[in-house]
Amino acid sequence: MAYKSKRLIEAAKQFDRTKVYDPTEALALVKQLATAKFDETVEVAVRLGVDPKKQDQQVRGAVVLPHGTGKTARVLVFAKGDKAKEAEAAGADYVGDEDLIQKVQQGWMDFDAVVATPDMMGSVGRLGRILGPKGLMPNPKTGTVTFEVARAVQEIKAGKIEYRTDKAGNVHAPIGKVSFSEQQLLENFRSLIDALQKAKPAAAKGQYFRNVTISSTMGPGVKVNVQRLMASGE
Repeated sequence: MAYKSKRLIEAAKQFDRTKVYDPTEALALVKQLATAKFDETVEVAVRLGVDPKKQDQQVRGAVVLPHGTGKTARVLVFAKGDKAKEAEAAGADYVGDEDLIQKVQQGWMDFDAVVATPDMMGSVGRLGRILGPKGLMPNPKTGTVTFEVARAVQEIKAGKIEYRTDKAGNVHAPIGKVSFSEQQLLENFRSLIDALQKAKPAAAKGQYFRNVTISSTMGPGVKVNVQRLMASGE
């Protein structure tokens, strides 16, 4: 059984854990229940009605949150020549080719997102075992394998996040910080849900959004009525 801190146990007593809340109520609760001494991240966990073991039911993509995540991502770009200069001008934190590939192979991981130009992927592919498990491997589906490196860097800096189903069909993603206003969190939440809806595989049958929970880093999960969000346009 997973260990639960006294803070988490006490927070769970302050609301009905069996109730499914409207999005605005849920976000207000999450902010109220966040009692840690740091600015906790607000996270969303979505259980989708898909079978991720089947290639045509895997859900993966990216979305730019309108209010960002509350954290400025450190972006690494694998590019050469003019594209390397373009990435640097756009604000990339690290830009290079074989030199940085070797550095990552040696254990360097001081970055939060990775972009690569298509002509670099033959070499970047060697990092699959290192970047893949951390969700950092560049991928065309998330817009991180592209010759439009400036746009990719700017979007990530502006609050672009990636999402993908795990082995159980769940998606976990941050939508901001507890210090954000309820409206900012609501708009970020809506952007994520809209993106997941658009990414629904044609092969997925039955109820798509099976369960949606919002929590802060140290707080309990609050169940959300996502259908209300989609129907009402809150």
